[in-house]
Amino acid sequence: MTRIAITGHRGLQDPTRTLVDAALRAELRRHRGEAPLVGVSCLADGADALFAQAVLDSGGSLVAVLPAQRYRERLPADYHPTYDALLEQAAEVVTMAYDRPGREAYMAASVHMVDVADHLVAVWDGLPAAGRGGTADVVTHARDHGVPVTVIWPDGCQRD
Repeated sequence: MTRIAITGHRGLQDPTRTLVDAALRAELRRHRGEAPLVGVSCLADGADALFAQAVLDSGGSLVAVLPAQRYRERLPADYHPTYDALLEQAAEVVTMAYDRPGREAYMAASVHMVDVADHLVAVWDGLPAAGRGGTADVVTHARDHGVPVTVIWPDGCQRD
């Protein structure tokens, strides 16, 4: 079994979303055939959701790592149907010991993902984290703990 975790930016807009989705699917194809694929994701809108759907579409299984009991409340309302559908398809759900999401909960969830992963994929523009638990922090944690990291930020991608 190959466990690949995801970290990355939220709220991706087209055409960035399209470029990232294609790059994530290409990355997963590189791992096809090695062993059964397990994707590990917090299921946030943006990179997490694109990755989770790509894992499922490739025949892999999904582990959802939720930062807090009330995590869904902090996600955009128009994203709830996608989140609910992905969560329903998860083979396993791990929820961190926080009631409400926040920086500490996000980092705890990310540390857990890195700790159970063989590889981390980061949809990252290379800039410092906006706050504790951001993509840059997760990449640093993975690298500090010897987990290989693949950074995805295709030409033409932009953040708001």
